[in-house]
Amino acid sequence: MSPLAHIVALPVRFYRLFFSAWVGHGCRFQPTCSAYALEALEKHGAIKGSYLAAHRILRCHPWGGSGIDNVPESDKTKAQCRHQHHDGHHSGNDQ
Repeated sequence: MSPLAHIVALPVRFYRLFFSAWVGHGCRFQPTCSAYALEALEKHGAIKGSYLAAHRILRCHPWGGSGIDNVPESDKTKAQCRHQHHDGHHSGNDQ
C-alpha cells in the first residue's frame, strides 16, 4: 500500500476499531464497506481506491443493491494474469 493510501486508510481503520460494533452487522454487501475500502486502497492506491470506496458507500442504501461485490482487479494485476495465461498457453503448444 502506498504511503498516501496508508493515510487515507486511517479513518477506515478508526471506524473499524471504534464504531463498527455499534453500527451493527446488517451489511448489504460482502465484503463490508470498510473491508472493501481497505482492499480498494491496497489494490488501487489512494486516488482510485478512495473513488471505489466512496462509490461503494453511496450504493449502500435501502434502494441499492446487495450481495457479493468484490473490489475489481487493478490493471497491473489483470496484465500479470494475461501474461501468465499467455505464457502458459504457448508452452503447451511448443513441441
